Amino acid sequence: MPDSSPTPLRVAVLADSDTRWKWGALTALRIAPESTVHGYLLWGRATPTARQLAEIGAEADELTEINAVDFLAEQGRRARAGADEPPFDVLVLACVGGTTQAMLHGLARVWRGLERRPVVVTGYVGVVYEKLSDGLLLRHGADLVLANSRYDAGRFRAVYDGVRAGSASVTECALPFLGGTPYDPGPARRGERPTRVVFAVQPSVPHGRAERAYLLERAMAHARRNPEREVVLKLRSKPSEHTTHIEELPYQRLAERAKDAWPKNFRLAYGNMGEILDGTDLLVTVSSTAALEALERSIPTAVLTDLGVREPLGNHYFIGSGCLASWDELDDGLLPTPDAHWLAEQGITRGTESVEHGFAVARGRLAGLLDQRRLTGLPALSPYYTPRTAPGYLPTLLARHGLDTKGEPLAAQPSTGTDAGMRAASRRLLRRTARGAYRAGAQRVAPLIRRWGQL
Repeated sequence: MPDSSPTPLRVAVLADSDTRWKWGALTALRIAPESTVHGYLLWGRATPTARQLAEIGAEADELTEINAVDFLAEQGRRARAGADEPPFDVLVLACVGGTTQAMLHGLARVWRGLERRPVVVTGYVGVVYEKLSDGLLLRHGADLVLANSRYDAGRFRAVYDGVRAGSASVTECALPFLGGTPYDPGPARRGERPTRVVFAVQPSVPHGRAERAYLLERAMAHARRNPEREVVLKLRSKPSEHTTHIEELPYQRLAERAKDAWPKNFRLAYGNMGEILDGTDLLVTVSSTAALEALERSIPTAVLTDLGVREPLGNHYFIGSGCLASWDELDDGLLPTPDAHWLAEQGITRGTESVEHGFAVARGRLAGLLDQRRLTGLPALSPYYTPRTAPGYLPTLLARHGLDTKGEPLAAQPSTGTDAGMRAASRRLLRRTARGAYRAGAQRVAPLIRRWGQL
């Protein structure tokens, strides 16, 4: 009789920041339900802390911190079905574009000659409002390049076809953290709890001190103007932590300096965004992907225009959404009404169909690739960028990750002897120490030096 309990798919997720880990782990579980997930956290400035991982809530069956060269070596061993390290079926690269490109070249080397290599999946964490062609071409070569909406899928295919790279890998999908409890305005309307306004801040948008201080003051001013409301400043990370983007001037530091002026109905909050949205009546942001999460739940959502509608802010992505508004308009009671066509293009269903429907195409494509892998094998990875197509770009990019243009390590790797475990533990301790020093320099020393340079 056929086995009625097939072995769960083994999925690996490589991530280089808290948000990318969240996207990668949740995407893995959406497109490969009931799979086992082994997480790899790539060592670097933005490696998530234990607190960040707990806040995200995307758990793995195993979790390993590793560098790029060691990761590639391990994937080479696993793909050859070693008894101690079973091979993976799927590998999700949830990394910045340059890292993804380096991993594609490195994996092409370690899997050379193997037909039953893992299926490689990659994509974007959220709204793609900048570096579209750059980021896409750095991700070319994966078996599946996930687009978070119908709109993005069209843009992605146009870029790939426009450089003759081939767009068959582009696959329409959905953001994996969409969903949650639909918005119920009843409790606030009946006075069972205060109306809650959540300002979801971003690490690097806007960048300047004056603009960030302005937005903070406007949030507090909204609280003063509406004492019956609760205004929450939703923070991404603590000052000692890094996220996907560097935050040189954390909002909580600005807020602490103005603490004497805090209204009683104003507060700061950390925590999982989904849990924060459960009690939100109005989500305000400059351009955070949290806007899409809120819109999926039918929560009134405002994308701020106070600092202009500009590409560096990312709020230009929301042109046509019906959500653009200023703090002045919100102070006067405006609740933006989203445009139905724009929502549909972004894959926002607002309860008209299950969020799971958005992953149907990706699941089908993945199933087809896994069948191909089992029956005939998969072709070798073939990124668009090669020493021939980008001889002045690719070598430097790969060198940043310790690889040459053949995907080979630039430096010899430590040997594996009886004391390998001790050396590995020493390396982990050294990495943690170095990462702490790097974060302190990036967040405290570097901004101070830049300010001195402006005097």
